[in-house]
Amino acid sequence: PTPSPTITPTPLPSNTPSPTTEPTPSATATIRIVIVPTITPLPVPATCVQPDPASDNFIPLVTKTFGLSAGYVPPNLVALSEHFSNRITLGYPTLLRAEVIGPLKALINDMESVGLSPFIISGYRSYNTQKLAFQKWQEIEPERAAQLSAPPGHSEHQLGLTVDFGSPTLQDYVETELTSNFHTNFYQTPEGQWLLNYAHVYGFTLSYPREAAALTGFFYEPWHYRYVGPELATQLHEIGISLTQYQLNQFAAPCEPIPTE
Repeated sequence: PTPSPTITPTPLPSNTPSPTTEPTPSATATIRIVIVPTITPLPVPATCVQPDPASDNFIPLVTKTFGLSAGYVPPNLVALSEHFSNRITLGYPTLLRAEVIGPLKALINDMESVGLSPFIISGYRSYNTQKLAFQKWQEIEPERAAQLSAPPGHSEHQLGLTVDFGSPTLQDYVETELTSNFHTNFYQTPEGQWLLNYAHVYGFTLSYPREAAALTGFFYEPWHYRYVGPELATQLHEIGISLTQYQLNQFAAPCEPIPTE
């Protein structure tokens, strides 16, 4: 057997990645800006009203406090198997909104062009799928379930705009034997470092950076990226804040938490 590599701890990344030349998205991909934010504060509605899921401006605040209804299903879901090889999808029947496919193709193509090998662990999850996942973690690790998984209705994956990325070299950066493709040391992998520096060019933003845990209710997830369009993603990257912080700063808070049952 091959001896485990010696691990040299690397400091956690700051909000501002080291300066470097940003790549230009592949010319063959069409990037559509799905999110067009407004800076005019919105009034708090008297009752909870679901945003129009067909709207290109659909940008709900999804945290441990504010969530999506059980009946919400995003429009235009497509299978990644129609657009990516099994090496990328790992053979999973993953779905995402059609608007994300072009930018995701450009991102993955450009990562591969510099010798990286990203793959996709997860995309859209329905309310019921998230419910089962959360129940599993409650059974396996009841004391840490809320840290390891979102309650149903409170996962960005239900939006169909979110991707969990993986790296084939993750085990090289973890001293213990991995039991899944998720580990916070993903940020140390070449794929994790590239995404941290360049994902915004393609419209993706890191949803749960280490500094935003108090706002989002979720611990640091360096593999979890949400598509918001290049304009907003670049703005967040340059300012150095999370999407959640931006939403709370720019908009009135949503109405009271939407019941999840």
